[in-house]
Order: sequence, then structure tokens, then C-alpha cells
Amino acid sequence: MERTYVARPRAEIQVNNFIRSVYNWMGTGLALTGFIAFYVSGNETMRRMVFGNSAIFFVLVLAELGLVFYVSSQINKISAGTATSLFVIYAALNGITLSGIFLIYTGTSIISTFFVCAGTFIACSIYGWATKKDLTSFGSFLFMGLIGIIIASLINMFIGSSILSMMISYVGVFIFVGLTAYDTQKLKNMAFTQPAGMDGSVIRKGAILGALTLYLDFINLFLMLLRILGQGRD
Repeated sequence: MERTYVARPRAEIQVNNFIRSVYNWMGTGLALTGFIAFYVSGNETMRRMVFGNSAIFFVLVLAELGLVFYVSSQINKISAGTATSLFVIYAALNGITLSGIFLIYTGTSIISTFFVCAGTFIACSIYGWATKKDLTSFGSFLFMGLIGIIIASLINMFIGSSILSMMISYVGVFIFVGLTAYDTQKLKNMAFTQPAGMDGSVIRKGAILGALTLYLDFINLFLMLLRILGQGRD
């Protein structure tokens, strides 16, 4: 009885530490992205360097994609310090490329959309944690939807349809609302299936990967909502 009593608190502490670390790193990434985006948008030299040369902008976007794929695929091979550094670098690069939203939308609409996104994200994350329903099959459907909106977005880059763009935004909100709940449940299952006494570096890498996943859900949900709710600058 005594051994069971001792093991249970340890498991709970490990789960709590893991989940807290996930959301702490996610919040850190979002804060860094927001700060850099705001700074770059107000710095004329940086604006010209990033948006005045399309080659630099696309290199930054490709670098972001490369970092996401590298961290996701190599998380078991790289060190916890490397994973953390790459996540921070990704958040910083994302801040640079996202700084353009301050040039397109009013600051008031960006702030209001952020709070709408935060409230929606929290509600979906709570649902994903609390629900007893297995969201695995739902996640497969959402992934197919994500591929669909990526393809539609690429096509719309050439045809420039405002109607298609708005349709993509509404569908995108649905997709990322669902992915937030799905990814939260996946992280919950990961946390509760971790062996007691697992090496701290392994837990740290899992937390970084979880933070990256939720960070991407939040950012994409925010951008989709901004397209719908954002007010353009005159």
C-alpha cells in the first residue's frame, strides 16, 4: 500500500510538469513571435529587407518549414538543448515573416482577433483534455482537410480569388479548432503513458515537440480568424 501511495504522486507530478512545460514553451514562443513581429513592422530597414526582396522572404519561409520538419522528424535523435534552440529560432523567424500583418491590418483588429483566438484555443484545448471521446479518427479527417486547404491556398496564389480565400479561411478555422482539441488529447495521452522516472531530457524534448504542435495550431487559427475579422488599413 505504501509503494502505491508513493508512486501515484510521482506520476501526477511528472504529468503536471510535462503539461506545464508544454504550455510554458508554447507561450514563450508566441510571446517571442509577437515581440519580433511588432518590432520588425516598426523598423523601416527591416521591413525593406524582408518585404522589399521576395527572395529573402521566401528563404525565411523555407527555413521555417525546414525547421518544423527537422524538429518533428529528428526529435528522438537531437539533444533537448538543440530542440529548444531550434524551437526558439523558429518562433523568431515566424515573427519576422508575420510582421507583415501589422502593415495590412489595423492594430486594434489584430489585438481583438488575438483575444478571440486565445479564447477559442483555450476552450478547444479544455475540451480536448476533458472529453472521453477518442478523437483519433477525427484527427485523420482534419489532417486530410489541412492538406485540402494547403492545396487550395496554392491554387489561389495564381487565381487570386477573394471568394476562395474567404472560403479557405472559414474552413481553416474549423480545421484548426479541431486540431487544437485533437493535439491536446494526444498530449494528454502522451503525458499519462510516460514511464515513471523517465529521463528529464526525453521529457523536455517531448514538451518542445508538444509546444511546437500547439504553437502551430494557435498561429494558424489566428491567421484564419484575422482574414475573417481583421480590418484593413486605409
